[in-house]
Amino acid sequence: MRVAIITENARIYYMAAKVLQEYRIPFYSLRPGDKIPFDVEVVLTSKEEYAKINFPAKIMIVNENFIDDLLAKLEGREKFKTIYIAIDPGERPGIAVVADNRVIEVHHLKTPKDVDVILSLLEKYPKAKIKIGHGAKRYRILMLKSLANVLGDDFPIILVNERGTTPKVGGIEASQVQDIVASINIALRDGREATLGELMHVGEPSRGEIEYIKTRSRELSNGMITISSKLAREVAKGNLTLEEAIEIHKKKKGDKK
Repeated sequence: MRVAIITENARIYYMAAKVLQEYRIPFYSLRPGDKIPFDVEVVLTSKEEYAKINFPAKIMIVNENFIDDLLAKLEGREKFKTIYIAIDPGERPGIAVVADNRVIEVHHLKTPKDVDVILSLLEKYPKAKIKIGHGAKRYRILMLKSLANVLGDDFPIILVNERGTTPKVGGIEASQVQDIVASINIALRDGREATLGELMHVGEPSRGEIEYIKTRSRELSNGMITISSKLAREVAKGNLTLEEAIEIHKKKKGDKK
């Protein structure tokens, strides 16, 4: 595949080159009037220069969201029929963008609250639908609430049974690979359509869930801290991360001194 960036607009050139490099798509850098090489399939240019370029397949660059149109043209299609942003929920969620069963890009988030990547993907792929695995309830609810704070409770989402989506992987980075592969598998499965608000509502956590979270707080603090049942309940309901609950506990203990 070959692409040509034809522009004298430095901002447009930098924007287009950056995206093409991210997707590892080779390209020519040309000026208006230069001869277009025979192997060029698509031309990228600015709004001002678009009409001046005589080429059958060209795309006007306004922002970084041109990649969908570019990939569609390179594949001989007008647009992707289906695009999913799939989430494997967990302590460090895996994200995959899958268009017409093709993996377009993947990400590994730092925390369930790290939803800026997902929001930028929604801007990049305006027609994309979000899918999320049904597991890791505590982390899933935390992420759903973070998304709802920006997108609203009525935003549509697809809940997918993720059983069997996580493969066995060896090596140092095994957990990261597993999260990403699981998100790809989630994208390829059907699920139940719902809204963020519908999926955020959970019942009261069980005593076992609360005790497990309190145990995890001891493990994360090297045995120095056990958060209260009240804080553990807030973590279980997705209102706090475990790290936030530990910090609140420390602050309360400090205030009492």
